[in-house]
Amino acid sequence: MHLENKDGRLTSGVLEMEIHQTSAPMSAGLGGPGLVGLNTSNHRPQQGDSKADSLNPYPSGAAGQSCWAPVDQDFGSFFAEWRSRCVPIYHPEFITAEESWENSSAEWEGGSLLSRELVGSSGSASSEKGELLDSAHIRFRLSKLRCCVRWLKVTGLFVFVVLCSILFSLYPDQGKFWQLLAVSPLESYSVNLSSHADSMLLQVDLAGALVASGPSHLGREEHVVVEVTQANAPGSRWWRPQQVTHNWTVFLNPSRSERMVLSKTFEVLSREPVSISVRASLQQTQVVPLLMAHQYLRTSIEAQVTIAAVILAGVYVLIIFEIVHRTLAAMLGSLAALAALAVIGDRPSLTHVVEWIDFETLALLFGMMILVAIFSETGFFDYCAVKAYQLSRGRVWAMIIMLCLIVAVLSAFLDNVTTALLFTPVTIRLCEVLNLDPRQVLIAEVIFTNIGGAATAIGDPPNVIIVSNEELRKMGLDFAGFTAHMFAGICFVLLFSFPLLRLLYWNKKLYNKEPSEIVELKHEIHVWRLTAQRISPASREETAVRGLLLGKVLALERLLARRLHSFHRQISQEDKNWETNIQELQRKHRISDKILLAKCLTVLGFVIVMFFLNSFVPGVHLDIGWIAILGAIWLLILADIHDFEIILHRVEWATLLFFAALFVLMEALAHLHLIEYVGEQTALIIKMVPEDQRLAAAIILVVWVSAIASSLIDNIPFTATMIPVLLNLSRDPEVSLPVPPLMYALALGACLGGNGTLIGASANVVCSGIAEQHGYGFSFMEFFRLGFPMMVVSCMVGMCYLLVAHVVIGWN
Repeated sequence: MHLENKDGRLTSGVLEMEIHQTSAPMSAGLGGPGLVGLNTSNHRPQQGDSKADSLNPYPSGAAGQSCWAPVDQDFGSFFAEWRSRCVPIYHPEFITAEESWENSSAEWEGGSLLSRELVGSSGSASSEKGELLDSAHIRFRLSKLRCCVRWLKVTGLFVFVVLCSILFSLYPDQGKFWQLLAVSPLESYSVNLSSHADSMLLQVDLAGALVASGPSHLGREEHVVVEVTQANAPGSRWWRPQQVTHNWTVFLNPSRSERMVLSKTFEVLSREPVSISVRASLQQTQVVPLLMAHQYLRTSIEAQVTIAAVILAGVYVLIIFEIVHRTLAAMLGSLAALAALAVIGDRPSLTHVVEWIDFETLALLFGMMILVAIFSETGFFDYCAVKAYQLSRGRVWAMIIMLCLIVAVLSAFLDNVTTALLFTPVTIRLCEVLNLDPRQVLIAEVIFTNIGGAATAIGDPPNVIIVSNEELRKMGLDFAGFTAHMFAGICFVLLFSFPLLRLLYWNKKLYNKEPSEIVELKHEIHVWRLTAQRISPASREETAVRGLLLGKVLALERLLARRLHSFHRQISQEDKNWETNIQELQRKHRISDKILLAKCLTVLGFVIVMFFLNSFVPGVHLDIGWIAILGAIWLLILADIHDFEIILHRVEWATLLFFAALFVLMEALAHLHLIEYVGEQTALIIKMVPEDQRLAAAIILVVWVSAIASSLIDNIPFTATMIPVLLNLSRDPEVSLPVPPLMYALALGACLGGNGTLIGASANVVCSGIAEQHGYGFSFMEFFRLGFPMMVVSCMVGMCYLLVAHVVIGWN
């Protein structure tokens, strides 16, 4: 505070204040975020400066003082408070003779005029303030609701996990006590078991040189008969208890080379003792060694199937609504299934659970991920993207059809998982070059990967399981015949699938609505943020690096905001200047390391050749998992990789964990008799159909049951379970159905049904995982909207083909 007169001396008691009233701060204070600021400062007017004196009639009470009002505060009350605090008070002792009261009244008139202007502006801003308050309240309520939903989700899942853990820990792993038996036509084995009070089922396991299916010629095969006898009710003085006997016939493997474990469940009728008798029917008098184990279960089969269905539905709810990540959803489902097995009395050991995991599939995925990670360092994917753009001549749909046809053909000869691993990075880079949405193209591509994989005996795991079955080989279902039937059907499916794909994408925007530089900038921001989140602040250096990365993200977000603000154009539906852009793209996207590319192509070519040799040459004793692992080791040595952690960071560990949890979940559901129940009900429905329509009904039923089941559960255990069910159904004298049409229906339904959902096929999960790593992940519902109609139409076409070929023409 200073006092001065007209000569510049400190004699006046007037507190001077300059109100900086500009349009920007006032508009920001009334309608925008932040605070309303009235800035004060020391203003020293020059001598005789009447204009400055009239414009600034309010001296300040303190130098540099500022008065602020929040947006939520009423502007009128704020102004009244501001006047009481900031408007000068003229005390009589500060008024000198040189200053006239006329000048003071003029200053007060100017101040009152300014006050009326400010109060008037408050009335015009009241409606805007009300809207801001309403929107702020709505946002607050929504944020509070989201917090409550998130808290409920975390609490509910935590309580569920704790409950499953307690149930799993309460029941011990009793294990199976195997007894060594030696049965022959002259000697049998018998044992009496005491029943348990809470037991409802008796499970008997046999291990030895057995086969899962029935005989190829009735009455000629060697077999073992297991008889389970129990009294129906306790006897009385006049009535003896009624004996109930169940027979289980197990056929022996003629070669005696392979060992198999088979299980059968029998209902416990009462608390009376149970008798088990094992006898053999052999062509020669010889001894057959077997292992037998038994255990009591506390729950009926119907209850177990219900529990399994509820667990599977819960897993799908978690995945569909994206409540948790699909990997965590599969792990929760596995834990719930294991807890259910423990409650019913069939808790598996840790070693047994680990044996449920298909390590061959995991080895294939891991090895091919290493190969693709090193392959991407050469720039080969960018080069392929530019070449595909050049061949399509700037036409998007020609390029998409070309990609889908290529992956369908390759999937017929390679495993569809391998095809997805190789083509997903190429497709993503191609879409980035053409400014397309990679999600839509990837979904279409993986759908045709599953369709093409059904064409041959080596394209999809269900086909491999069917062709490798010894009983089916004896019936004449060889590699050539299976491929001929399936290839013809898949050709018809492809003819209908391409027009349907164009119809489904009719109203979809394949191009990004924003320019390519904005799309790339958004993707770059996502990658930088994801990289910063992956750094754990365990040390000061890592914390500093994470801070630098987050600063980079903020800088890019500011740049993105400026570019979005200046963006006022829509990209054209086709690139008319593709010829001129080709040269620029070819200069920008070249092969970066030709030597490494030559090494990668050599190793990859060797791996693909070994995949073929594994299917055709019996002398190659390497599974596809071993081939992929060996190829990855070879390329790691040839590429001379020093920073191994960079390669490991590109491995989709979440995808590998998802498959491991999914294998455990499917095996646990199989132990809960879900898959067996589906097969048995299918066989019962087929038996109810009249004999003249039985083959057509069986084909229709097997196709659709297989398709729906494969879209919900893994098609590998379902196919392995359905093969013996269909074999026994075909050998039933009351049914007498040919086996090949049923197997073709099973193969078509299991392979094409994988397009129904995101987790229906392994290629879907692999493609989604790689796309998510690149920042283009697609949800369950995004895949379902396109995949399920494609599954329905393709299964319909395949069913019509089988009906015409095997019912009308009789090509059996």
